[in-house]
Amino acid sequence: MKRILITGGAGFLGSHLCTQLIANGCHVTCLDNFITGSPRNVAHLIGNPNFALVQYDVTNYLHVPGELDAVLHFASPASPIDYLKLPIQTLKVGSLGTHKALGLAKAKGARFLLASTSEVYGDPLVHPQPETYWGNVNPVGFRGVYDEAKRFAEALTMAYQRYHQVDTKIVRIFNTYGPRMRVDDGRAIPAFISQALRGEPITVFGDGSQTRSVCYVDDLIDGIIRLLWSAETMPVNIGNPDEISMLDLATEIRDLTGSKSEIVFKELPEDDPRIRQPDISIAAGRLGWQPHVQRRVGLERTIAYFREALSIA
Repeated sequence: MKRILITGGAGFLGSHLCTQLIANGCHVTCLDNFITGSPRNVAHLIGNPNFALVQYDVTNYLHVPGELDAVLHFASPASPIDYLKLPIQTLKVGSLGTHKALGLAKAKGARFLLASTSEVYGDPLVHPQPETYWGNVNPVGFRGVYDEAKRFAEALTMAYQRYHQVDTKIVRIFNTYGPRMRVDDGRAIPAFISQALRGEPITVFGDGSQTRSVCYVDDLIDGIIRLLWSAETMPVNIGNPDEISMLDLATEIRDLTGSKSEIVFKELPEDDPRIRQPDISIAAGRLGWQPHVQRRVGLERTIAYFREALSIA
């Protein structure tokens, strides 16, 4: 039985990884300080002999008894509302936290997988974005605390691979959605769904022409696990190239919820990317991975989760 440690394991993505890896026959230790994650996300796993939940801050000295086959570093605030409120914590978990997690993987002879992000591309000047693109990031802007933390984490991961021969993987995650996202997450899909279900005005930033490519969580988790057990050593984009404007996404969600909410426009935040679409040629060719869940299906599942979370019939 493979033994896996997941930092940030009680977060949105981390909790889905815990669930799937246990279903795959692994023993999973979930590490989380609950700044943005929640024990509720892994409550269904409590009592499972192949699951352990530990409240801990990965930026501190990290030791786990016994053998480990893999360390997955998913600890980090991941939405603008979080990392703008927690800028120092975001930078620390991307730097010190990555250092501690890599050190543990090195000590255990374990495989290491870093959860990076499409935000390393910044406001891209190349479209779609291949892994070879270096990005267009403002290091001193408000969003820089997240973008640069992840860029540093990637550089540190590659240094451990090259200098210490740690078996490392880097996944660049594009906008992902699904059950267990927080209602107050601040990202577009949770905001649009919660506003629509409450009958509140749906807030679109700028004129709504900026695009995102949204990937349902089940597809993303499949891609991450394929990458984890692959021979890939360089960053790999995992995301759905199905690109949509924010105005069209807001309209689609309003229609799917049956809401009568009006759509209102607010000023575009500083350094908000205008476009976002992954080039998934490497994931398709080397991992045999493709997204399968259609956006409408994924949104309907997510809306159903939010109805329950908001206690709206």
